[in-house]
Formats: sequence, structure tokens, C-alpha cells
Amino acid sequence: MKKWIVLVLLVGLGVGGYYGWNAWQKAKAAAEIPGRPTTAVAEVRDITFAVNAAGEIAPAEQVSVRPEINGLLEQLPVDVGDRIKKDDLLFKLDDSELQQQKASNLTDIEKSKLGVEKAERDYKRAEQLLRDKLISQEVFDDTKTAFDLAKNALERSQRDLAITEEHLTKTEVRAPFDCTILTRPVSIGQAVSGSGGFNSGTEVLTIADLNSMIINAQVNQADVPRLKVGQPVEVTIEAVPGLVATGVVERISPQASIKNNIKGYPARIVLKQVDPRVLPGMTASVKIPVASAASVTAVPLSAVFTERDPDTGDEQRFVYVKHADSFERRNVKVGVSDFFFAEVQEGLKPGETVSLEMPKEDLEKEPRMLAGQNASGDSAAQKIKPALAPSITRTNATTLGTTAPATATPAIPARVIPAAAPAVSRDASAGKSS
Repeated sequence: MKKWIVLVLLVGLGVGGYYGWNAWQKAKAAAEIPGRPTTAVAEVRDITFAVNAAGEIAPAEQVSVRPEINGLLEQLPVDVGDRIKKDDLLFKLDDSELQQQKASNLTDIEKSKLGVEKAERDYKRAEQLLRDKLISQEVFDDTKTAFDLAKNALERSQRDLAITEEHLTKTEVRAPFDCTILTRPVSIGQAVSGSGGFNSGTEVLTIADLNSMIINAQVNQADVPRLKVGQPVEVTIEAVPGLVATGVVERISPQASIKNNIKGYPARIVLKQVDPRVLPGMTASVKIPVASAASVTAVPLSAVFTERDPDTGDEQRFVYVKHADSFERRNVKVGVSDFFFAEVQEGLKPGETVSLEMPKEDLEKEPRMLAGQNASGDSAAQKIKPALAPSITRTNATTLGTTAPATATPAIPARVIPAAAPAVSRDASAGKSS
């Protein structure tokens, strides 16, 4: 009996020891996890705010080559990928039937000329006989009509010849500009229809000038007001690692469109000095600089807060500067900001430490705010909120006024939301952000 009691005690001690050791390991691991930083040091850095968009590369000039007349492909000296100079032969149609038609037209013309000569002789003879009153007026009129019909027949034969010769010139199709063959869906000997026929004709080739490329990008509706024609663009190509190209905004559509359930505005960007490795259909990431500031005092966005005056509605931005064991609230003037940092133009010096959250003593000074209401009945979020770090140019202080995505917002105490970055707005109709 004693053996069983000892065995049960040993088992109990072993199980208890295991669970105790497991709890100790978890507590130790939790203690080793570094806490979220609560302060940051103001530093000198460069800040650049840019509008980002994605698009697809396409040739600036792309042509679907189709014959103007029906026929059989007799020559097709080009293939996909060939680089062709302007006026080089792209393809030629069999012109044997047209040559026979031309010969027939020439014969008709000769016949019509002989008819005109005979009708002219008859007309002149009838004219003389009419003056001598040897024939009636009716006979003379019939002779004149026959002469006119003969001349009309000659003109008709000459027009038929001109049409045939025009068709003969269209049997050869040449390159309208220096180009590259993109597609060739037909082969030699295949019958093709002209562009004036059914279904706008048969596509023989697709050509494009790959020395002039564009990007068709979709720009978020919140970013469109910041863009203008002629702005420089930085382009990265996913298929060509390490390649950074430049371009210029050529035009922005005034009509919105919905792509991937996101409303935006199509923009056309022209690439400059196109790299030979860049091909149509590649995906490009576009970065359009909007505002920048070099070597400025900057702090994280979450260190800047905004307080709205309930009477005037004016907003005052401020930070909490650390002094020993306390924090000083200090008003600041905010300039350019990106997704992570905001420029502080006035009120802060490099090297000073700022808080990334509202100090506890300031929260304790506003008991009503902790309850969700201030003295005027407004909610705490209406009275003190994080700085919507405005994108302000250093010369004209023009507020760009955008909000940041939720993923750019670090966690801070309840009722205090960190500064939002100026980049993304949400489309209420689509329910998604860019």
C-alpha cells in the first residue's frame, strides 16, 4: 500500500514539475520579447512623398496590318521579332488576276477609242449633211447621241484601268515606320480579305515601334489632383531586376474608370531612353514624386498629434518632448511627410527625444476624455487626434491633405491614433484602398 502511495506522489510531483517548468519557460520567453518603442529621437533626414501606381508597358505606336483588297499571300518575308526599316516590304499579294484585268482594261480602251473615232466621223458627216438639208434633224440628233455615248464608254474604260492600277499598288504593303513584328497569324498562300470587306479584313501582321514605349497606369482618385502633365516619373520593371527607367506624365484621363474593383483615372506615361530589354506587356511600378525636403528635422508620424479647437475649428500640431522623467508639450510646424516620417519645420531640434504616445499624466488631466466625452460634449477623438501629417511644400505651404492606410498606423493607447501618412484614400463605392 505504501508503495502505491509513494508512486502516486512521485507521479503528481512529476506532472506538477512539468507544468511549472513549462509556465516558467513561457514567462521567460515573454520577458525576452522587446517591448514596443515609446520614444524616438528627432533626426536629420531626407523626406520624399510620391504617388505610386502600377501599369502595363505598351508601344506608343502599334498597328494591325491588313490588306485593302482581297487576294492570296504571295510573299511574306518577315517573321515575329524581325526589325524592319521604314518602306521595307511586309507582304505582297498575288496580282496575276489584276494583271489580266489590266490587260482587259487596255483592250477595252482601244476598242472605245475606235468607237469614238467612228462616232466622231459620223457626227461630222451628219453635221455637214444637216447644213445641206440632206438629212432630218432627228437623224443628226441620233448621230450626236452615238458620239456622246462613245466618249462616255472611253472614259469608263479609262476609269476601270485606273482602279485596276490602284489595286495593283495595294498588292504590296510596306512598313509605315521603323518597327518590330509582334505577331504574324497567317502564312504564305493563305487567302485574305480586304479591310473594306467583312470583319474589317484579315490581320496579316501586328507591328510596333519598340523604341517608343508608354505605360498605361491607373492612378487612385485621391492622388489625381496632385498630378500634372510633364511631371517626371521613376519606373521600375519587375521583369528586369535592377533597371530603373525615367519617364514623363503625358496625359491624365478626365474620366474615371474601375479596374480590379478600384476607381481610378487612367494615366499615360512616356518612357525615355527605352532599354532594349523592356518589352510590351511587362508590368511596371511607377513612382511620381510630389513633394520632397532634403536634410530636415524629422520625427516618426506617431510622434505628432493634432488638437482641434472646438470653437474655431483650427488644428494645432504638437509633440511631447522628453525632459528627464517628464514630457513637455510643444507646438510644432509640420512640413513634408511620407508614410513613416514627418518634417518638423519649427519647434524641435535634432537630437531631442519625443514620445510616440500621449504621456500618462496628460491623459489623467482629461478624465472626461477617458470616459469618451470632453466638456463640450465632443468625443475624445474629436478633441485630440493624431496628426494627419500634411504634405506641405516648403515654399508655399500647400496642404495636400490625404490619409494613410491602416497598415501604416502603429498601436498606441486607447483613444489616441497615430499620425496618418499622406498617400492613400479609400473609395467608398468600391470599399478598397489603393
